[in-house]
Amino acid sequence: MRPLIKAGLLATMLLTASAWAQNTSPVGLWKTIDDESGKPKALVRITEENGALQGKIEKLFRGPNEDQNPKCGECKDSRKDQPLIGMTIVSGLKKDGNEYTGGEILDPAKGKVYKSKATLRDGGQKLEVRGYIGAPMFGRSQVWQREQ
Repeated sequence: MRPLIKAGLLATMLLTASAWAQNTSPVGLWKTIDDESGKPKALVRITEENGALQGKIEKLFRGPNEDQNPKCGECKDSRKDQPLIGMTIVSGLKKDGNEYTGGEILDPAKGKVYKSKATLRDGGQKLEVRGYIGAPMFGRSQVWQREQ
């Protein structure tokens, strides 16, 4: 086989392996989809630090007549009256088998913090995020779509 073809095949294999490895983790950029309206709400960047995931809002999808840089007026903690863009809304999720559990998620519209868990779906292209009170069966889920 010619050296140029070998190099091209090797590069393709490495890029494919890299993309596959990235999709086995929730780390990356996600488009949140409202579970009631089905419309995109925000872009959230999930990162990992010391084995725990956290997610910050990078962008909001807002109508032209809506405040483009809203604050969390309903928040009860240190996030009260802070801008939503740049705000950490997911924290503390740790890998537990095929799920990420033990975390919290903030609903900025209500200012409430819920227990949270997340599960990758569709080969890592979707992330099912569940916020709940008490047990997971008492909550709501959203399916986020991978952007990067």
